[in-house]
Amino acid sequence: MHRPTIFAGFFQGGFECSTHRRHDDLRLDLIAATGHDRHAATDYAIMAAHELFTVRDGARWHLIERSPDQYDWSSFLPMLRAAQDQGLQVIWDICHYGWPDDLDIWRPAFVERFARFAAALARLLRDEGIAEPFYSPVNEISYWAWAGGDQALFNPLARGRGQELKHQLVRANIAAIEAIRTVEPRARFVQIDPVIQVLPSRPADTQAAEAHREAQYEAWDLLTGRAWPGLGGRPEYLDIVGVNYYSDNQWFHGGATIPLGDPAYRPLQGILAEVYQRYRRPVLIAETGAEGEARAPWLRYVAEQAFAAMQRGVPIEGICLYPIQDYPGWFDERHCSTGLIGVPDSQGRRILHSPLQTELRTQQARLSRLLEDPSASHFPS
Repeated sequence: MHRPTIFAGFFQGGFECSTHRRHDDLRLDLIAATGHDRHAATDYAIMAAHELFTVRDGARWHLIERSPDQYDWSSFLPMLRAAQDQGLQVIWDICHYGWPDDLDIWRPAFVERFARFAAALARLLRDEGIAEPFYSPVNEISYWAWAGGDQALFNPLARGRGQELKHQLVRANIAAIEAIRTVEPRARFVQIDPVIQVLPSRPADTQAAEAHREAQYEAWDLLTGRAWPGLGGRPEYLDIVGVNYYSDNQWFHGGATIPLGDPAYRPLQGILAEVYQRYRRPVLIAETGAEGEARAPWLRYVAEQAFAAMQRGVPIEGICLYPIQDYPGWFDERHCSTGLIGVPDSQGRRILHSPLQTELRTQQARLSRLLEDPSASHFPS
């Protein structure tokens, strides 16, 4: 039975921090849209009260560096200090799809400026007394390359340039790691991308479906130097593997989503084991969650699968509920009821989703019992 040791808390809360420009050029800022920037102290107090001692959050590059190499930390320091006041450990996203408007993401200057920004952030955290910081340098490289480089769903709004964008983001990621380690050698890094399962709709699709499934590993392979070693990848750049997993992460090639309970649905524990067998690095379920009344049952499923994988020796280090708060949809601003905590009222108070709150406590207690006596509980395969 694997015993998690890396993070302050196994169950974690993630604050949606996307800052990209969507297809109509409107820049999103989910930290502001959810009220988290104004109510970080309240939000973090809720995390601590629910024993979510590790959280994911974001440094908004486009606000901090409005002019080249000039850093205004006023949007970030209140969040950092509020987390410290609650004794929380934060995994800081440095680039969550957005960048300063004066930069061209396709040019070498993007990589160079990002590395300098990452180093400046590392110096700030060091000066603020963060002894062992955690970072996610570039969020979801593979997904971003597909959505922004092939499908023009959001910035840089390109088509047919997904591989080029993926390589550029890997370069930026590596440069940021090197810059941060120069400042703080103890820094840890979570490299986050979705994990998926793709099955053929018909026998003729078998090869294409498997190629699509294998593509989920491309960014991690580039970081480790398994693929395109000329980009500079090395095994040490893959510190902690962050996997994002939702209810629509399995589908038939060119067809419908495979729902949980379908005979074709692959148990999550098998996906987690495959990731570990490929890279032999600790694994964090960095994003998972569901909407509406599916929230509590989904957490139950993911936790049971994670515990089962841990019983097999897979080093699962945590489960991050993401987003931990309700948020407006990226493309239509609809209210997405996904979180443990709802939108704030005029006093900053947030209503808790009681079923998810209860399920979280149940799974926290279950994990404690399992760690005390690994042979006492059996989880479905």
